[in-house]
Amino acid sequence: MANRGPSYGLSREVQQKIDRQYDPELEQVLVQWIVAQCGGGDVSRPEPGRDNFQQWLKDGTVLCRLINSLHPRGQGPVAKIQASSMAFKQMEQISQFLQAAERYGIAATDIFQTVDLWEGKNMACVQRTLMNLGSLAVTKGDGLFVGDPNWFPKKSQENRRVFSEDKLKEGQSVIGLQMGTNRGASQAGMTGYGMPRQIL
Repeated sequence: MANRGPSYGLSREVQQKIDRQYDPELEQVLVQWIVAQCGGGDVSRPEPGRDNFQQWLKDGTVLCRLINSLHPRGQGPVAKIQASSMAFKQMEQISQFLQAAERYGIAATDIFQTVDLWEGKNMACVQRTLMNLGSLAVTKGDGLFVGDPNWFPKKSQENRRVFSEDKLKEGQSVIGLQMGTNRGASQAGMTGYGMPRQIL
């Protein structure tokens, strides 16, 4: 898997298009948030750059610490976090993070695949998942988010309205201005279907 050679032709064009979606500014915001959220001293800051960002997250330990920090102490979804150089252990920790993120509230369509991160094939998708996680953490407002709330856009929330029966009946008797009127409408002067228009 990781020993693939360089891609050519259409595969190369597709990969270049995916690579162009990667945002270095968003990378800096995400690194800043992850370091703050995980408690600064526990997580070291990577050097700037897509490859460094990928290597930093690749073993899954940083991601698991991140998702655990969004839960009350002792209630984190990932019980055992350990650094490992074995590929399957790293991929297992990444998939534990992804499952925990989905349970946290991230839509399945917004979650990256394990290989997107582990092979570094689609780091823009990894950024989008982390961005959605940050937005959701800010929106929940449970006091567990650490950092500047302005780093992430707030997700929209349901604003359900309940009207009384009287109010609903009152609305049925009002004709809205958008509906217009049919006064003065007639078919006078119209020609039958299929007839040519008379031009005088």
